[in-house]
Amino acid sequence: MAKAPAEGATASTAKANSAFMKPLQPSPALAAVIGSAPLPRSEAVSKMWDYIKKNNLQNPANKREIMADAKLEPVFGKKSVTMFEMNKHLAQHLKAV
Repeated sequence: MAKAPAEGATASTAKANSAFMKPLQPSPALAAVIGSAPLPRSEAVSKMWDYIKKNNLQNPANKREIMADAKLEPVFGKKSVTMFEMNKHLAQHLKAV
């Protein structure tokens, strides 16, 4: 009897994960940073962090703050955002395929 709940939990977890893995189309502004191919939200966030770290865009005094360069400013709409705000701005630039 103990196996039935475990199987049910696995099935519901698979359903939740498949929604997170759904490919999303980046806007032209975001595509300039992460590429134009559709990709899951998690990969978009990962590519954003790769870009931020590669270009040294974290505030050295406050690593939670991201300073926008010429490519990121159209995505964020301002000169700097916190890492928590970044996901809100990304959501506006990712649309279902």
